[in-house]
Amino acid sequence: MRGLDIFCGGGGSSWGATAAGVTMVGAVDMCPIATDAYRANFEGTHVVTGRLEHVALPKLKKQLGSIDILLASPECTNHTCAKGAAPRNEESRATALYAVQYARAFRPRWVVLENVVHMRPWSRYGELKRELQDLGYHLAEQVLDASDYGVAQSRRRLFLVGDLKGPPRLVGRKRPGPRKGAKSILDRPGTWNSSPLFTDKRAEETVARARRAMAALGPDAPFLMVYYGSDGSGGWQTLERSLRTITTVDRFALVEPSSDGHRMRMLQVPELQRAMGFDDAYQLEVGTRRDRVRILGNGVCPPVMSEVVAALTRDAA
Repeated sequence: MRGLDIFCGGGGSSWGATAAGVTMVGAVDMCPIATDAYRANFEGTHVVTGRLEHVALPKLKKQLGSIDILLASPECTNHTCAKGAAPRNEESRATALYAVQYARAFRPRWVVLENVVHMRPWSRYGELKRELQDLGYHLAEQVLDASDYGVAQSRRRLFLVGDLKGPPRLVGRKRPGPRKGAKSILDRPGTWNSSPLFTDKRAEETVARARRAMAALGPDAPFLMVYYGSDGSGGWQTLERSLRTITTVDRFALVEPSSDGHRMRMLQVPELQRAMGFDDAYQLEVGTRRDRVRILGNGVCPPVMSEVVAALTRDAA
């Protein structure tokens, strides 16, 4: 099976699809740092850095040849509730419709469109589905939480899937057993530098979150704290629970007791990679730390995409 990934980012969708038996022959994204990361992990894939609407599709089709599956993860910021009450950019939302253009040009048997759950109330979501149906695709949608499929992160995402030959096959029941906790992604103590938690430089809300956690867990238990951004669940969590959803900002801090008082450090990029479900073979060594966190926060958990693609293409033989 041959795949094309548009809005490819650093390659989370492609990493998962590859595990499900797809050979990625093409990828497109407008962010040069993201495409640098993609190239580093998919040697031999034809990667285009540029806006989707500026790509000459006849030329790209000639370069890639036939495509069996199209993966698309359109920009999600202007759909998600994480944007709060800020105005939405309709032009950004409408990038999802480029999936129709690429499906029309390449005519892959399967289409997978991934986005935040909040895409469904979008006024043009019905239009997107109708246009894919007009191309002959039978559609189905499913909301999956990465923590149900072996990922140590709670991350709910919408998957709209299409099959030209009949009703698409969907992912079955979640994997058996308990969910992975955030403890499973952490590096060994001492791997990264930390600093005292209680200093005059800490914001009052940061200290308040830490004190709420210690009041609930006691003074000797490590925990994770939401260091940046708002949080409606007290601003902390245990290490036994799956990590809350990773975003495009450096958000989570680990707090641990020590002989000289509680110390704190931010979760590091390798730990966030594990929380997204990437295995150790994936390389993310491009740009700045902020760039890497953004790539991960914008990404797709590979194990979930692997489940989606495996289910969808089960009868390919």
